[in-house]
Amino acid sequence: MINVLCFGDSNTNGTNPAGGRHPRDVRWTGRLQRLLGDDWYVIEEGMGGRTTVYNNPLEPHRSGIEALPIALVTHRPLDYVIIALGTNDMKDMFRADARAIAAGVDMLVQEVKHTGNRGQDTPRIVIVSPILLRPGIGESPFIGFREEAREVSLKLAPEIRKIADREGCLFLDGAKVAEASDLDKLHMDGENHAKMARALADLLLADRAAD
Repeated sequence: MINVLCFGDSNTNGTNPAGGRHPRDVRWTGRLQRLLGDDWYVIEEGMGGRTTVYNNPLEPHRSGIEALPIALVTHRPLDYVIIALGTNDMKDMFRADARAIAAGVDMLVQEVKHTGNRGQDTPRIVIVSPILLRPGIGESPFIGFREEAREVSLKLAPEIRKIADREGCLFLDGAKVAEASDLDKLHMDGENHAKMARALADLLLADRAAD
């Protein structure tokens, strides 16, 4: 089996902008499993509110840098690790600009590289930069975002791509393939989960074919 760990936030967990949680066959992780086929094993590790490195006193236990080592050791050996974080770093309490958020992603990349993989090579790392926050994010039912966060989201992909290029990671600009729903300005509907899954499947299959 080709093992793929999907480490992300609520858009990996499948929060439905209309309320509740998308079913597994709607979430991009479940769709990715179907697209890749039975030779692949897609592991969903998404958590609402998860950041790259920040601790949120209103939502405890959401720091990615604390949770990632546990996930890596739990599921090893791994062939791929998809890191899809950064959206929650844009909450006002963290005061993080695009460069700071990219630095948080870099710390996660280093964690993958320095965590043992049960005698196998370091997993191939895929970094997904977040979809854009929609205008009106300051009025979203999910608290913590100010309207200025929209501008940070517009600047994220180039900064995160620099990390991916420097560290030899695969990169997907999430904002080029999917978008947030206008219902909550933050989360993907089923159609956009499908688009994200398709883009990631194409990326992984192309990488595997070139290996």
